[in-house]
Amino acid sequence: MRIASWTSLELRHLLKLAGAWMLAARCFAQSGAQSSSSTNIFAPASTPADAIFGLSIFVLAVTGVIFAIVFGLLLYAAIRFRRRPNDDPREPLQIYGSDQLELAWTVIPVLIVIVLFMTSARVIHAVQDARRPKGTIEVVVIGHQFWWEYRYPQYGFVTANELHVPVSDPAHPTPTFLELRSADTDHSFWIPVLAGKTDLIPNHPNSMWIDPHGAGLYLGQCAQYCGTQHAKMLLRAYVDSPAEFDRWVQAQQKTVREDTPLSPVALEGRRVFNSTACVNCHAISGTAAEGRVGPDLTHLMSRETIASGVTPNTAANLRRWVQNPAAFKPGSLMPSMNLTDKEVDEVTAYLLTLH
Repeated sequence: MRIASWTSLELRHLLKLAGAWMLAARCFAQSGAQSSSSTNIFAPASTPADAIFGLSIFVLAVTGVIFAIVFGLLLYAAIRFRRRPNDDPREPLQIYGSDQLELAWTVIPVLIVIVLFMTSARVIHAVQDARRPKGTIEVVVIGHQFWWEYRYPQYGFVTANELHVPVSDPAHPTPTFLELRSADTDHSFWIPVLAGKTDLIPNHPNSMWIDPHGAGLYLGQCAQYCGTQHAKMLLRAYVDSPAEFDRWVQAQQKTVREDTPLSPVALEGRRVFNSTACVNCHAISGTAAEGRVGPDLTHLMSRETIASGVTPNTAANLRRWVQNPAAFKPGSLMPSMNLTDKEVDEVTAYLLTLH
């Protein structure tokens, strides 16, 4: 009776756990259907994610059947052959050896492993060895502590923290191939609904590809601990229609003109920016600022967030960021320049002109 009661208790816990898991999966699926900004692994929106999701469901089904059979037999044995008050205390007759059973529990697991291996190998090959069709978009992704740099070599510009790619029509695929590099330590690029995670390793470029099937915003995360602000190294991928993507590219290709009319405050802010160490870290295309340590600021105000997705890109937040980056991201490698309040206002006014 002791064994039977223990098994019944464990069974109730397992059933509760399974119910909670199914409820969570249902909630995730519903949230993925309602919002394109979900990080839901149960709602893939790209061919690589579809393949990985299908493989995971297949493996889960196979292992679930194995679990059900093994657990069912254990439960049956625990209840059927439990100790009873009138049991004979003598050891029962022992029977050894069964060629049929030995063969079955050797061959069947081997066949299951072979099936899982071949299925996984097929998916890995489809994802990692995909061909690049005509019209492929190429982006170089560089991980920094703690932000993302995106280079578009086909179009000749650099941006940061917000990846833009065109939607891929299954009839005329327009995939985006990403070359993944690291500027310092290990990072990991992961947007769950678009593809699996791939590491960025110093001096060892990796690659991956995505072909989003629907426009919208897709969120991700650096999935490899890379330092103090690893948790705030967020990913934002904007999937645009082909026309919207073309307009975005044209806007990003524009440079900042030195003769652009500026207000007196913004003009003084540009002078402060160019006379401090800001130009050593940041680049503003068309100006003397050509730094590569920090994010490119040429079109800073075209981005919805700052600090790699940590906070909305508003004038107030931008001012706080310029004044003291540690207020948003303690451990950030951007130092406080110890500017006066007046200089902070002026630099902020200048940055607000960078659209």
